[in-house]
Amino acid sequence: MNGAAGTVAAVVVAGGQIAAVAIGAPLLVGVMRTVRCRVEGRVGPPVGQPLRDLRKLFTKQRMRPDQSSWVFGAAPVVLVATAAVVAAIAPLATARPPLGQTADFFAIVFVLLLGSVFLALAALDTGTPFGGMGSSRAMTIGALAEPALLVAILAMAIPARTSNLPALVRIGLSHPQLIASPERILALVSFFVVILAETGRLPVDNPSTHLELTMIHEAMVLEYAGPDLALVTLGESMRLALLLGLLVNLVAPWGIAERPGAAAFVVGLGALALKVGVAGTAIAVFEVFTAKLRLFRLPELLAGGFVLAVAAAVTALVVR
Repeated sequence: MNGAAGTVAAVVVAGGQIAAVAIGAPLLVGVMRTVRCRVEGRVGPPVGQPLRDLRKLFTKQRMRPDQSSWVFGAAPVVLVATAAVVAAIAPLATARPPLGQTADFFAIVFVLLLGSVFLALAALDTGTPFGGMGSSRAMTIGALAEPALLVAILAMAIPARTSNLPALVRIGLSHPQLIASPERILALVSFFVVILAETGRLPVDNPSTHLELTMIHEAMVLEYAGPDLALVTLGESMRLALLLGLLVNLVAPWGIAERPGAAAFVVGLGALALKVGVAGTAIAVFEVFTAKLRLFRLPELLAGGFVLAVAAAVTALVVR
């Protein structure tokens, strides 16, 4: 009976985290848009507008290029599925998620990258100039950002002696001094730079532009319409919410559920929403006063993130 009850509880926790990310991610995008508009002196759309846009897209007709293969149709599904898998096993609302022993930081990065790679392949699959341009730019940025992310993970794993995400969060709860350590701060700043690059935020990419010569992510999804575009939009917003959720729980893990129980899990969801909302608001305000970098200047930004990650790893090894 205990085994069955534990299985049911694990399914409920995993389902709750997936539902929270799937519903909260579009709302996070809405909050960020609203904050940008208010800071710029405009009214802007309501916070729930992204959810309404998704509902409208799901009711439209699905249209695909004649020359595309199964990759084009599979990419949106893979993008959402990989985000859902990470949401189920990551320490978002609870520090002891189901299958938490499999939530290795390196594995989570690989799963999220799988969705990005499929989306880039789908853009190439259309055979259009914009699709090829967008996918090549996205993969170039990914190739520059991923080394910084991997080294940052290594820097956080050295003092904790583990790269398991739930374990890193629990260690931060039990040893708060590690959060303020130089290597953790440097690694988290590098992680933040990678988040901006991987989610297409300013100054790496402008999510609100459709200018052909500057767009990166939008160039890859120009051929999508209807439910496929809805899945792509949902998947990208879920990735943003997931990465910000992981960042805030590594920076400030307080509020996350440390023990089983419905009340603790609900409190953890509330704390997660508050922390991610604050992080999203800060990014939105930052974007108002930030211009998009030229494409050939992006390696300088991402190289700076890599240098911070290397400095974090070296510091972790020295003070070990």
